[in-house]
Amino acid sequence: MQFYCGCDAMTQKDKPWLFRTYAGHSTAAASNALYRANLAKGQTGLSVAFDLPTQTGYDSDHVLARGEVGKVGVPVCHLGDMRALFDQIPLEQMNTSMTINATAPWLLALYIAVAEEQGADIAALQGTVQNDLIKEYLSRGTYICPPAPSLAMITDVAAYTRTHLPKWNPMNVCSYHLQEAGATPEQELAYALATAIAVLDDLKGKVPPEGFPAMVGRISFFVNAGIRFVTELCKMRAFTELWDEICRERYGIEEEKFRRFRYGVQVNSLGLTEQQPENNVYRILLEMLAVTLSKNARARAVQLPAWNEALGLPRPWDQQWSLRMQQILAYETDLLEYGDLFDGNPVIAAKVEELKQGARDELAALDGMGGAIAAIDYMKARLVESNAARLGRIETNETVVVGVNRWEQGEPSPLTAGDGGIMVVDPAVEQDQVDRLQAWREARDEGAIEAALAALRVAAQKGANIMPASIEAARAGVTTGEWAGVMRAVHGEYRGPTGVSASPSNRTEGLDDIREAVDAVSARLGRRLKFLMGKPGLDGHSNGAEQIAFRARDCGMDITYEGIRLTPEQIVSRAQEEDAHVVGLSILSGSHLPLIEDVMARMRAAGLIHVPVIVGGIIPDEDAARLLGMGVARVYTPKDFQLNAIMRDIVVLAEPETAAA
Repeated sequence: MQFYCGCDAMTQKDKPWLFRTYAGHSTAAASNALYRANLAKGQTGLSVAFDLPTQTGYDSDHVLARGEVGKVGVPVCHLGDMRALFDQIPLEQMNTSMTINATAPWLLALYIAVAEEQGADIAALQGTVQNDLIKEYLSRGTYICPPAPSLAMITDVAAYTRTHLPKWNPMNVCSYHLQEAGATPEQELAYALATAIAVLDDLKGKVPPEGFPAMVGRISFFVNAGIRFVTELCKMRAFTELWDEICRERYGIEEEKFRRFRYGVQVNSLGLTEQQPENNVYRILLEMLAVTLSKNARARAVQLPAWNEALGLPRPWDQQWSLRMQQILAYETDLLEYGDLFDGNPVIAAKVEELKQGARDELAALDGMGGAIAAIDYMKARLVESNAARLGRIETNETVVVGVNRWEQGEPSPLTAGDGGIMVVDPAVEQDQVDRLQAWREARDEGAIEAALAALRVAAQKGANIMPASIEAARAGVTTGEWAGVMRAVHGEYRGPTGVSASPSNRTEGLDDIREAVDAVSARLGRRLKFLMGKPGLDGHSNGAEQIAFRARDCGMDITYEGIRLTPEQIVSRAQEEDAHVVGLSILSGSHLPLIEDVMARMRAAGLIHVPVIVGGIIPDEDAARLLGMGVARVYTPKDFQLNAIMRDIVVLAEPETAAA
């Protein structure tokens, strides 16, 4: 019998979901202090953000790490860093989510090694490594190796946890960044489920048949909830029903508990606005309702962004505000006293069926291509197209965004007064981290390091489970860059698809005047206007760069866009080879000042100072002024959402007279 009334004495009130805050910055010690403060405020689980060098397998002193250390997460180069990160936090009692993918086996190995030092029962450890490489190829860009060996490492972790960490979730299928990259609800459903299928199909060969159902039950999901909260609520119910269907029909899982769709969520950051940022508080609350109101599809863990994430790095107070939002819903309202509020609702049921059918159609198309691994290029192209359509609807006001394309006028926000409303990482943090890394290397037993790396290399070459050798390497003092260096040497590196083809799309309507201007300036230049789009550093958030390149191509420009993770030297060299008329740079990790300073110095040294450089990113006003002082021609931030205006700027900058001036 199910109770729908909170007044009955026999009604069992549900336990709240896990309260998490996605956090980490500067150094392991600083992040540890933040974690302990958040736990003291009532947070019930940890969600660790790692910096980009850690995510992409580079030590803090690598050339590609310059300007990126401690910016979007915490740097963890070795066992000492992991030890400091969890100082005074008993891991045996903690539920820890680690947002890590390409280096997931390594970070889990470090976590296990620290837990051993604490005297923890390793079998009691609870938490998750995200460990989803497919979405890295499609939307986030922190991959290292090609798909096949990357998939093998994912299932290595799963097989290892089956034996040694029975309470650990070895993979978090992450559809979060798919929506951030523009995925429709149907695409988000299908691409995430196809990823889970690819992992489980591979895992079947690594665990005994009798242990497979329980492993299916330990695959979890990490999803996104956008502002269209009725659709998002229905999407979560569709996820739940489709996963149950796949588990029963594809894998023959009989036990209901192993078919449960277990998911955590961070609500949408894509829709948070730089303009009138105080409005983001309401957006975050509404998005949280989508994943909490429906009991049968309620999230197991929720982490909320802060209101100011479109401006920069949130402060502890901002994170506390988002945590209080969760606590008020869970403890002050009566939501957890009731059964599912939407069972039997015909409107909800119809929308759920519509989403399920759309997802089934997408899944069938992926199956016809050979599954998720084989369909990476196809999925990437579809996401870029969907994101272009989304942005187009905002530009034409078909989609209303309050404070952005309607009701733009408003009072200045007092929340951004004083310190600008964000936390700024001290640039000295990077050198401090590098100094400690070098001291760590000097204090190691080099013989033990060489032996550990040799054993790791042999395991990777033989196709053995990578986890035991990784844990031994962690204990010996191997660094993140050294571990990833072995993986690169054995498996090779990978360049993901950009999703931007050379051929124009069918989205050229309304671009006639810009296309004519491009033709005119190209005639005066004596060849087609050449626009080079580059992403320096390790920032893998490529959505903005892709959309600029996509629109520039459709406007008739000759574009070069080679994807993410380029050095300033590579970008300048390419600009010289291509004889670019305008160079665009996109950086969203907060490392714009050192990287662009390097690019501009190299442009001058190469005799390219006459080539205009434009820059886009999450860039505070004072940083924008510094960039302009370096010689940057234009600076764009998230408030500059009208891509056609940027295209017109490129045309003006490419004019021979402008370039000469």
